[in-house]
Amino acid sequence: MAITAAQVKELREMTGAGMMDAKKALTETDGDMDAAVDWLRTKGLAAAAKKSGRVAAEGLVGVAVAGGTGVAVEVNAETDFVAKNAEFQEMVAAVTKAALGVADTEALKTASVDGKPVADLITDKIAKIGENMTLRRMAKIEGDVVAAYVHNAAAEGMGKIGVLVALKGGDEAFGKQVAMHIAAVNPASLSEADLDPAVLAHERQIQIDIAKESGKPDAVIEKMIEGRMRKFLSEVTLLGQNFVINPDLTVAQAAKDAGAEITGFIRMEVGEGIEKKEDDFAAEVASMAKG
Repeated sequence: MAITAAQVKELREMTGAGMMDAKKALTETDGDMDAAVDWLRTKGLAAAAKKSGRVAAEGLVGVAVAGGTGVAVEVNAETDFVAKNAEFQEMVAAVTKAALGVADTEALKTASVDGKPVADLITDKIAKIGENMTLRRMAKIEGDVVAAYVHNAAAEGMGKIGVLVALKGGDEAFGKQVAMHIAAVNPASLSEADLDPAVLAHERQIQIDIAKESGKPDAVIEKMIEGRMRKFLSEVTLLGQNFVINPDLTVAQAAKDAGAEITGFIRMEVGEGIEKKEDDFAAEVASMAKG
């Protein structure tokens, strides 16, 4: 019998299996949904559905550069142990390479790796390795020169922190130094112009409140605020920060000396913003004791 797209979609939602696996299961069972679920379970391809609720906050960031284009991709898993798994690392490398040819995360999910959509590739690995995994995000950058750096590298081109730096002029060696700086210092933006206005307004209000507590004249207070805001900007913007390679220079001055203009950067760290569930073991034992 003919298998419809709606049937395949329903089976995928029920089991978490990949599209081609779901279609094959339905074909093998003449469209019987319950039998198809059993078929997938016997093949170990329905295991993903049982794990989809677990928090995946570990994993790896992969980076890749081709010509003047760089990408960073975060693939999460539940434990750091899986991040050290060679099979997981091979998958991250393949997904990162595929990201060079697409515009965003949604497009990456449907991109083909070895003839299979990335989303299905990940689902297959969930079933095989036994942990929930997610393709969380990707980011892309372009420039005359794009340099990459991975901090705490687990394998070539992937680790806990991935950084890409785009330059106009300069060379890759200088770009990598800047990328190392970004990995270490984690600037909020490239310059004041790129800083979130809400962050700037919040900091200014804090400095206003602090200055008013001093009881000094308004003219003095205004100077205090402006001075402290300049200091704040020098701490949070990449171009204003002291260069970790040579603290006597700002990053902006170091770039000028290198004949380069830094046009953008990406810093991606595994698990940023994911709320990890902390298990209270004592509370769990006490609860079990109460029956």
